[in-house]
Formats: sequence, C-alpha cells, structure tokens
Amino acid sequence: MPTFYADEDFPGPVAAALRARGFDVLTVQQDGRASADDPLVLARAIELGRAVLTKNRKDFHRLHAAVPDHFGIITITDDLDRAALADRIHAAVSAHSDLAGVLIRIVKPNPPPQVP
Repeated sequence: MPTFYADEDFPGPVAAALRARGFDVLTVQQDGRASADDPLVLARAIELGRAVLTKNRKDFHRLHAAVPDHFGIITITDDLDRAALADRIHAAVSAHSDLAGVLIRIVKPNPPPQVP
C-alpha cells in the first residue's frame, strides 16, 4: 500500500478518510513544512519515499514532467463528498502495483443528467 504526502491545499477530511481506509498519510503541516513551494513539497515527498496528494493540478502536472523520478503524484478536483473522493483515490492507486513515476488524475464525476 502506498504512503502519501498531502500538500497544504489537500482537504484534511479526505486525508482522514484515506487514513480510515488504512493509508499512511502525512501532511506538510504535520511535517512542519506548511507553505512550502510545490517543488519543495515534491522534493520532500521523494526524500520520504511518498506519493504526493494535491489539488494543485496545473503545477504538479508540470512537476511530473520535469521530475519524473518520484514516488507518485495524485491530483484531484475537489468533491464535497469526501468519502466518495477517498474511494476514487483508493480505487485508482489500487490499480497500480507501484506508483513510482506515475501521475494519477482523480476528477469529480459529472452528475447524471436530469430527466424531465
């Protein structure tokens, strides 16, 4: 099971929901690195051997291309259904035997169309 490093903007309730599902999630705040720039967050995650969890899609997609030797980057679009978001993350990472060098994009599904 991968271990995660959640950046500053990753929702705390989702980190808690992932922990409840058995994942080891360390936040930048717990690591004493709140407000660290994105390259420093990725460097610290690499140092710790952890995959990054973030809502900051644009910057981390660029970092993935620039620094491909990482332990995984999971980017999300926010979803107020925190349990559903944690379930989507769990399903996506479970589909990989190893997250090294992998970028996973978790997007909020579109609501079903309303039938008149």
